[in-house]
Amino acid sequence: MFDITAITATPLYNLHTHTQFCDGHAPMNQFVDAAIELGFTTLGFSPHSPINTESTCNMTTESVAEYLNEIQRLRSLSGPRLRILAGMEIDFTGEQGPADGYFRRLPLDYRIGSIHFIPSLTEPDTLVDIDGKFENFEKKMARYFDGDIEWVVRTYFARAVEMLSRGGFDIVGHCDKIALNAGLYRAGIESEPWFTTLVNDLLDAALDYGYIIEINTKAYERHHRFFPDERYFARLRRQQARLVVNSDAHDPNLLNASRQIALDLLA
Repeated sequence: MFDITAITATPLYNLHTHTQFCDGHAPMNQFVDAAIELGFTTLGFSPHSPINTESTCNMTTESVAEYLNEIQRLRSLSGPRLRILAGMEIDFTGEQGPADGYFRRLPLDYRIGSIHFIPSLTEPDTLVDIDGKFENFEKKMARYFDGDIEWVVRTYFARAVEMLSRGGFDIVGHCDKIALNAGLYRAGIESEPWFTTLVNDLLDAALDYGYIIEINTKAYERHHRFFPDERYFARLRRQQARLVVNSDAHDPNLLNASRQIALDLLA
């Protein structure tokens, strides 16, 4: 297992990168070229893991070997100019997650644990992707959740805490990402005491278990926010949390997007 904490001595890295193997918009080699041009020392790839439900965003089990082979090919081409790491962003769904033997046996340098799916309120056997564009989220709120945004938020955080307790990963991915769509659905929800309590409880659990917490910069340019939100940065600094700042890049041009802004705020 690669020592992730060691790379944070320099800002020239990204460990959350999506390519042709999931919902990224370019092949892996283009991200490598962009990383070298930026002067990065480390680039980690993190395709969305195979999942036990229909999803156009997740890689297939059959493509995992191809992905790992491409890692080896690119390492041989880039040489000492760039350290290339094989990671994976593994979805926790309750029935499936990073702790599963399949994911533990994969020859990965690191694993990101994330929540993108929760069960439907109206159709409990259906997993619903609550990430992505708000217009889709709004439709799902009506179809799968009877408009109960508090149930959605509480379920998201309950699943996240359960994921932490089961383990099998290194980095907690975009830990409060539900806040973006929830805030667009009900303005001000992030500032409601019950919501901030859920976020703080999740951060407490992550710190107690010793996970690395990701500061995710993907939404900053469009929505002017990070995951977790900037309001939690002071407590993370105060508690000397282990942090990585990732752009969650789906395009090579966004490999370093807004990362320096977050790094400056955390300094």
